[in-house]
Amino acid sequence: MPVCAPRILATTITLLAGMILAGCTTTTSTSKAKDGAKASEAERPRDVASVVKAKMPASVKDRDGWARDLATTFESQSIDPTLENICSVLAVAQQESNYRADPVVPGLSKIAWKEIDRRAASLHIPTLLVHTALKVNSPNGKSYSERLDKVQTEKQLSEIFDDMISVVPMGQTLFGSYNPVHTGGPMQVSIAFAQQHTDGYPWKMAGTVRQEVFTRRGGLWFGTYHLLNYPASYSAPIYRFADFNAGWYASRNAAFQNAVSKATGVKLALDGDLIVYGSSEAGSTERAVRKLGAKLGMSDRDIRRQLEAGDSLKFEKTALYEKVYRLAEQKSGKALPKEMLPGIQLESPKITRNLTTAWFAKRVDDRRAQCMKGN
Repeated sequence: MPVCAPRILATTITLLAGMILAGCTTTTSTSKAKDGAKASEAERPRDVASVVKAKMPASVKDRDGWARDLATTFESQSIDPTLENICSVLAVAQQESNYRADPVVPGLSKIAWKEIDRRAASLHIPTLLVHTALKVNSPNGKSYSERLDKVQTEKQLSEIFDDMISVVPMGQTLFGSYNPVHTGGPMQVSIAFAQQHTDGYPWKMAGTVRQEVFTRRGGLWFGTYHLLNYPASYSAPIYRFADFNAGWYASRNAAFQNAVSKATGVKLALDGDLIVYGSSEAGSTERAVRKLGAKLGMSDRDIRRQLEAGDSLKFEKTALYEKVYRLAEQKSGKALPKEMLPGIQLESPKITRNLTTAWFAKRVDDRRAQCMKGN
């Protein structure tokens, strides 16, 4: 998917800090409660700052600051200040960083050196030469090696790579303009996503968008935008949490892939990727849909054009979407789901368990539900 729907990247510096710490149009409320009484209570407008201060643990440093930043975030993005929406943001921040603007990532130094060595090997540059070059002093007076040996957070690591890229010739050779730190801040939001969604940002940035992501206010603002600031027809917040991890509309698209599989008999990975973005080559889902071309009354070009709407709500209104479901349900003899947790395996050097996007979504949803108790 494009940057507006980022995927979990299987690179050694894509950092899912929350997995360690925890073991475009404005939407209204993220879902409807099951019964009328609870629904009206959960969806009643709240004072964001008051809810944040009441719901965050007393041990969190500067709860007033968190409250102010999140209140400004909701107001500037015109997001409904419901208990569910507020608790949804807090749940992601707790899962991803345990309410830390720049969380410590265990083993980060080893991960950073491994990435440098990997890049050197790919360019056939001797490791010894690279390590020797990094013994020179960096702009803060310490050598790059010293800084890498002691690095603890993504912000620190991003700053090291920025310095290496701009100052050290070897850094230019290894990385060009590419900083391999992809996520950051209290909600571990994609930096690429933030760079493409700055309209309406309410604070004056002192530096770059990348640097702003690593602040509490920037991480909350861009993270909230990614979580809530897009229209979706989901029945429950858990699907937005899956989208936060796997990309906008991944839960809707995974269900569509399931329908394609039912209609064609072709087994597909339910990952939410309907096309290969950035390429004219047809991916597995597109190739499967093409098998239905005659029944759909569509050419390969028509199919491709409508699949390209898979990163927006309008995909649900396409003839392709409606016809595929009609064929799949006729063949299955039953209604098929329009939302489904994507089947994506999370990959990172820090993850030693079998973790998935579904695991992430369920963990966050449990935190949201706990936050909403005693409202």
